[in-house]
Amino acid sequence: MRLIPRSFFWRTILLILIPLIVAQVIIANVFFGNHWARVHKTLARTLSGEIVTMMNFMDSGNQAAVQSMAKDIGINVSFHDKLKRPRHNDNDSLEAGMLGSELSNQLKRPAKIYIDRGKRLVFVDVPTRDGRIATFGTSLHRIYSTSTEVFVLWLIGAILIVSILVSPFIIMHNRSIRRIAKAANRFGRGLDAPGFEPNGSKEIREAAAAMITMKERLNRYNRTRTDMLNAVSHDLKSPLTRMRLAVETGNTSPDALLNDIDRMTAMINGYLAFARGEMPEIEQSTELPAMLTRIARDAAPDKKIETIFPDTPVQFYARPMALARAFSNIIENAARYAKKKIKITETDYKDKVEILIEDDGPGIPDNKKADAMHPFVRLDDARGKDTGGTGLGLSIAQTAIENHGGQITLENSELGGLRVRITLPL
Repeated sequence: MRLIPRSFFWRTILLILIPLIVAQVIIANVFFGNHWARVHKTLARTLSGEIVTMMNFMDSGNQAAVQSMAKDIGINVSFHDKLKRPRHNDNDSLEAGMLGSELSNQLKRPAKIYIDRGKRLVFVDVPTRDGRIATFGTSLHRIYSTSTEVFVLWLIGAILIVSILVSPFIIMHNRSIRRIAKAANRFGRGLDAPGFEPNGSKEIREAAAAMITMKERLNRYNRTRTDMLNAVSHDLKSPLTRMRLAVETGNTSPDALLNDIDRMTAMINGYLAFARGEMPEIEQSTELPAMLTRIARDAAPDKKIETIFPDTPVQFYARPMALARAFSNIIENAARYAKKKIKITETDYKDKVEILIEDDGPGIPDNKKADAMHPFVRLDDARGKDTGGTGLGLSIAQTAIENHGGQITLENSELGGLRVRITLPL
């Protein structure tokens, strides 16, 4: 038998109600337990003292004083030669237990207590010296307070009220979580979830938005892999066909074959670099200025490199090889198209670091900036002729930056060319 329910709804109900019940039980025991004992002891001592006083008046023969006192304090006193009472008295009952103890200590003679719970009355039979029985009748409230029962009922009522008020909110949360689970199940089977939008609490909306982002990245990943296979097939088919014809006809030269082989090698290296872009790597403490300076020096030895870095650059955890590959692709792209100058700027904020990489080349038209981020897309018309490449540089950089939780955007530079803005969270 499972003691803990499986569903989120009942687990949340228990998470709320169990601490509430425990806290109320502790309060009831600590506060009202002592309160109950003190109140009932005081009531029992008071009534017992009144009965003892009236019995003393009886023993002295002052019946008038007994009747006057009984009338003043609301006690009915009667005398009987014989009474028909139940076999068992209520001396040890919950209501009359303390009164029985007080009478036993103060009265010095046997007293029997009987309770009529239907009429809420209590009767105390005490033998007199002349052999009769004196019966003292009064309200049960004189010895027993019902405030404790009322408090317990209010505790139970409070638990029920909290349950009723909390249940709709838990149901709404549970419904949002179920919608996420159904959408995730459809996403896992490669299907879409029409009409699925983040709703519910902030945390649930964040989880739903993260799942939608994951779905979009998986879709892009699948499209990219399909495009890569198509590109490999297309890009390698032409040089292979040309090489085959050259060998079959014998009309070729070693230099031409070597050029085709170099071209194929460059394309294959680009595809492999793109495939390695999402390989796992251990995060390490990283500082960008040294990395950016080294990459710029190696990629553009014939260009003027201007750097603007903070005096004390921020350190953050990142995957250095993936990050270096991303910056290398961007800076090599800038070096390829820059005329004379490349500018690299790092700005550190409280929660992020921003890097700008600019060149004074031809730039990219605004209507083609989005296409430039897609894999296997070449914008040679915009960025110059005879540049070659596989169209993977910016796509590899985008994948690496997004895997670090950052963003990459293309803008127009004040230098006249392209500005690449990279934002990385700290």
